[in-house]
Amino acid sequence: MRQRTSVRSSLLLVLTALIWGIAFVAQSEAMHDVGSFTFNGCRFVVGGMVLIPVILLLRRRGGGARGRDGRRRMHTAVVGGICCGLCLCLASSLQQFGIAQTTVGKAGFITALYIVIVPLLEIFLGKRIGRNVWISVLIAALGMYLLCIREGFSVGRGDLLVFFCAIVFSFHILVIDHFSPRADGLVISCVQFLTAGIISWILTGLFERPTVGAIAAATVPILYAGVVSCGVGYTLQVVAQKDVDPTIASLLMSLESVFSLLAGWVILGQRLSGRELGGCALVFAAIVLAQLAPERCC
Repeated sequence: MRQRTSVRSSLLLVLTALIWGIAFVAQSEAMHDVGSFTFNGCRFVVGGMVLIPVILLLRRRGGGARGRDGRRRMHTAVVGGICCGLCLCLASSLQQFGIAQTTVGKAGFITALYIVIVPLLEIFLGKRIGRNVWISVLIAALGMYLLCIREGFSVGRGDLLVFFCAIVFSFHILVIDHFSPRADGLVISCVQFLTAGIISWILTGLFERPTVGAIAAATVPILYAGVVSCGVGYTLQVVAQKDVDPTIASLLMSLESVFSLLAGWVILGQRLSGRELGGCALVFAAIVLAQLAPERCC
């Protein structure tokens, strides 16, 4: 029974990766109608609103902490959600601007580099990392060279923005890692979406002039990114990860980068050169190696 549950949960995580991979297409398509801040403002507010009934339903079924402990956990969730929302807003804005200037497949693989970057950032927290992570960094660097460096050693602006996005997402993961053991993960996620959405709308008012017609034209990408990617995707992740080893879960969710490449090819007709595909293969190999048998030192 346990093995059957694990297989089902693994399939749910693959579905989650598929949902997130296709979200890159939604992000790319939305840029034809609305600006980056407008799109992020819409999708994050929608994503936050979608999670509210999920939180209420789970609380009704499971009860939850009450009294002083409950209030402390809720306060931590709100503070953590705001901190996560700040990182999420910055990372997503960089990603959205970058996707407008590069292909969906490349954006997916470059974003997934956070799996390699996070262990490097942990050095500053006093942790030592194993040999396999350093090898992953070298492989990822070679993959990024094939994927992004053009003739004359120039880097595409979109690729560079998505790479900075991967760095910020790495900080985002560390912030989540700090707060998630101390509070409800769904509440943190809901607050972070609403925070990122509100900030994005403030930036929209400062830098963009969206119209109702433009937002209506981008309704499908917005709803997919908000309801399916944020709401459904995160809920599936929370449900499925309970029965899957964290390392395996990370590997399954890293398939997001592969699905983004396939989605860009099938849906948008975006094709990569042999050199760029080789870079994708190396980046994915680095991601897998960074998660397998992590030899962490104390």
